[in-house]
Amino acid sequence: MKNIISYLIRFLWACLLFPGMSIAQEKQAKIFVIEIRDVIDPPMNRYVKLAFEEMEKQNPDLVIIDMNTYGGTVNDADEIRQRILKSKYKIVTFINENAASAGALIAISTDSIYMSPGASIGAATVVNGTDGSKAPDKYQSYMRAKMRATAEAKKRNPDIAQAMVDESIRIPGITDSGQVLTFSTKEAIKHGFCEAELNSIEEVIQRNGFKNFTIYKFQLNIVEKIIAWVLNPVVSSILILIILGGIYYELQTPGVGFPLLAAIVAGLIYLIPYYLNGLAQYWEIISLLGGIILIATEIFVLPGFGIVGIAGIFLTFGSLLLIMLQNDFFDFSTVDSKQLSSAVWVTMGGIVASMLLIVLGSNRIIQSYFFEKIALQTTLRTQEGYTSATYSEELIGKTGETYTVLRPGGKVIINGKIYDAISDGSFIEKGKEIVVVAKEVNSLVVTLKDA
Repeated sequence: MKNIISYLIRFLWACLLFPGMSIAQEKQAKIFVIEIRDVIDPPMNRYVKLAFEEMEKQNPDLVIIDMNTYGGTVNDADEIRQRILKSKYKIVTFINENAASAGALIAISTDSIYMSPGASIGAATVVNGTDGSKAPDKYQSYMRAKMRATAEAKKRNPDIAQAMVDESIRIPGITDSGQVLTFSTKEAIKHGFCEAELNSIEEVIQRNGFKNFTIYKFQLNIVEKIIAWVLNPVVSSILILIILGGIYYELQTPGVGFPLLAAIVAGLIYLIPYYLNGLAQYWEIISLLGGIILIATEIFVLPGFGIVGIAGIFLTFGSLLLIMLQNDFFDFSTVDSKQLSSAVWVTMGGIVASMLLIVLGSNRIIQSYFFEKIALQTTLRTQEGYTSATYSEELIGKTGETYTVLRPGGKVIINGKIYDAISDGSFIEKGKEIVVVAKEVNSLVVTLKDA
């Protein structure tokens, strides 16, 4: 007994001498904050995915989703919901203004919900993104099931969760049929869809029993910020311009290489962010490559410009457009009208700008100082003292036939011998009779016989 009293006296004396000792030894809690303050879409889905990966490294004591959203795509919201449900960490939601539609689904998947004064949660009916009308019942059925199952998993009233989607649900004292359910802060508290009305993240942390803490707000790293920057409509339009313009100038100046390299780099910069954000699907990328191949085939292989070239243009345009949209294999019912119109304008802007560049700027670009640095511009003329192996003057007037297609350059065969040649027109098909009308330093100038 004397020993116990002695230890107690020593402990009290130590506390008097070192009053800050117990505070210093108290563990500082780590709070991890994920901000969902925009539309729920593939970029937001990727942001949350990266946040969860960082969360595993940080090993926080509490995770707070700071929410203010009017909703978004159901598929992306469901993927976020699944991550939350499978997480080993305590995750709570602080609704500082709105948790509508897909936001409501995410909120009710967390362990606790806190709302600021004047906030709301609900209105989870799936709508058509193009005109705001109610989406087909298959989407409503999917959302009803997800809301109900999530509420059950978190011990919340599943009928209330379903009523946030289905206006036909009637819950006495809460909602009448014909109205989709939306709760204010006080209503959500009353019916078990909110734990408390709070004013800030700090109050949420204190409500969960932490007094000594540090807050870590997840932010995208520089690479992810660059990816987000590339997704900017203006940047996407410029990349489309470089892709199409680079392909054109490569075809016009074969062997230069730089335009094609610029097109490839721009294509990768364009595709990778959309692929990482879940927008660009494999079939869309394959369609884009197919469209470019068809255009090249029309230019290099087939005479004139017909159905293959037109198909290539439509396929290329369509693929560039679809890559920017979260569509379910041409089903645009859940695509927001603003996203659709933005994608159309971006794609059209890039194509029109590339056409203007080709029509109005071809000569200036080819003759520019920069282009001279990457392509040989000088012609070595005999009159200036240069000599080379040349074709004989006797070949002028000779007849033969095209050995390859002349576009306008290619090869011809005369008296069993093959010569380099260029046509005096746009192009001549393979196997056509030609006559030599002039000669250059190392090629013949030919035209169609009897033209």
